[in-house]
Amino acid sequence: MSALTDFLKRKNIEFSVKRYGIDALGAMAQGLFCSLLIGTIIKTLGQQLGIQFLTDIGTYAMAMSGPAMAVAIGKALQADPLVLFSLAAVGWAANSEGGAGGPLAVLLIAIIAAEFGKAVSKETKVDILVTPAVTILIGVALAKLIAPPIGTAANAFGLLIDNATKLQPFWMGIAVSVLVGIALTLPISSAAICAVLQLTGLAGGAAVAGCCAQMIGFAVISFKENRYGGLVSQGLGTSMLQMPNIVKNPKIWIPATLASAITGPIATCVFKLQMNGAPINSGMGTCGLCGPIGVITGWLSPSAEAVSRGAEALSPAALDWIGLLLICLVLPAVFSLVFAAICRKIGWIKDGDMKL
Repeated sequence: MSALTDFLKRKNIEFSVKRYGIDALGAMAQGLFCSLLIGTIIKTLGQQLGIQFLTDIGTYAMAMSGPAMAVAIGKALQADPLVLFSLAAVGWAANSEGGAGGPLAVLLIAIIAAEFGKAVSKETKVDILVTPAVTILIGVALAKLIAPPIGTAANAFGLLIDNATKLQPFWMGIAVSVLVGIALTLPISSAAICAVLQLTGLAGGAAVAGCCAQMIGFAVISFKENRYGGLVSQGLGTSMLQMPNIVKNPKIWIPATLASAITGPIATCVFKLQMNGAPINSGMGTCGLCGPIGVITGWLSPSAEAVSRGAEALSPAALDWIGLLLICLVLPAVFSLVFAAICRKIGWIKDGDMKL
């Protein structure tokens, strides 16, 4: 047992929630962002402007989402170069075989393939043959064996959430908005979670509402401490910056979370806000304005995942634009400021509690 422990330590193989559930998951979201998400935005822009060159660029970027995710995961696991480069083939296979649940399949399979690759890396004199062979053979074999059922399961669960939100838009609007919003602020990836669950439609709209509430909420209620730098870094960056302060005083989380509990059902019940762009947008909030952009691209050119659930392109009316503006920017700011004022009045939040 001691020999195995020493071997794993030497190979930097660490079985932990942090490495797999935070580091790898977060890296996967970055890989998705740098391929599928940005590709979708560029492709939609090209289609709407009639510029075929942009459409082609976006299509190529979207096609590389599997390899991009797998390589990003390998980097997070601190894989050696030969393992890292071999993961491109693994990611392509897992994403292709996983279908609608491709991101989840890539996450699980890339982790396993990377760790096996790391285990054999530099252990033989023919490392340039052994390491890529082991990584690719194990990864692609797993993709053929388990990616299809993983994809089926992930799609079914995402469809369950989608249907439940349609049947119970008020309660599910609250649940999805609050939970995904909390995930966005925690040191895990809400974007990756939404991608794994293929969260689109009304459920995607609720998720966008929750994420925007967290980011805009923290940005405005901490303005006194952090001024314009904090407004931008949290409002367009991430509310995760407040996690150290949340650990010190969890009550600072109350205003933004309560705001998300209100904006979620308003999104689903009042404005019928649907996010039919790439599912990763559902968990991005106002980070680079990706949440609102996802809603807009979903109006103009729904993603394949959304189309599979009945989404169609539409011409947004004035009420759609008003709803998007209120849900993503105005209401989160207003509700968060109101709840923050109450919390300050009763002494739950004090000056300096949210200083970055």
